[in-house]
Amino acid sequence: MPADLSALSGASIAFDLDGTLVDTAPDLIGTLNVLLDEEGLPALPLEEARPFIGRGARWMIERGFQAAGETLDQDRIPDLFDRFIAHYVAHIADTSRPFPGVEAALEALRAAGARLSVCTNKRTDLSMALLDALDMTRLFDAVMGPDAAQSQKPDPRHLREAVIAAGGDMDRVILVGDAATDAGAARAAGAGLILVTFGYTETPAAELSPDALIDSYDQLPQACVDVLSACRA
Repeated sequence: MPADLSALSGASIAFDLDGTLVDTAPDLIGTLNVLLDEEGLPALPLEEARPFIGRGARWMIERGFQAAGETLDQDRIPDLFDRFIAHYVAHIADTSRPFPGVEAALEALRAAGARLSVCTNKRTDLSMALLDALDMTRLFDAVMGPDAAQSQKPDPRHLREAVIAAGGDMDRVILVGDAATDAGAARAAGAGLILVTFGYTETPAAELSPDALIDSYDQLPQACVDVLSACRA
């Protein structure tokens, strides 16, 4: 961790959840595979289905069924969605775990005076249930899913609502994420963008032109300082 994080005082740092803060793929894809099995379709390998995460459960269900060989009629999705949520809630943190170094990095940012929020396309109640199960809710000033924001990344309003809910403003904002939805929201909102290389994305993070790209959370505090300094310049 860098010795001087004073530049972070008063900054707002928002985080994507799935694939950025927490490796949720095993439980999400496990639930998707339960649905596929119930519908007589083959299970998807974890690595094949990982990029389907990040745009909400309905999108993942549609992409998952398509990858398994079936294009869904829209009138089937509500029932599949309800079944997905019922199973997922019961298994939300069976194997999902924070990425290495997350807690230490977040605590360093908080200690430096940054306001932290979660800006996720995962429904707010599910996000809170996951963070509660992992004892991570205490690290954030706000958790904002698309239902609470009434918009969804890449819509910049989602990011703005998360920052405001955390008591921040849009003058000095960074979004930390892993995918195109995060890049789109940050750019549209005029925020700094840090992407992780280990998340869930169909487009490689390096091709999304982030202000900084990190391979581990040990690099995050200094990356935040660098991005904020560059924005001021």
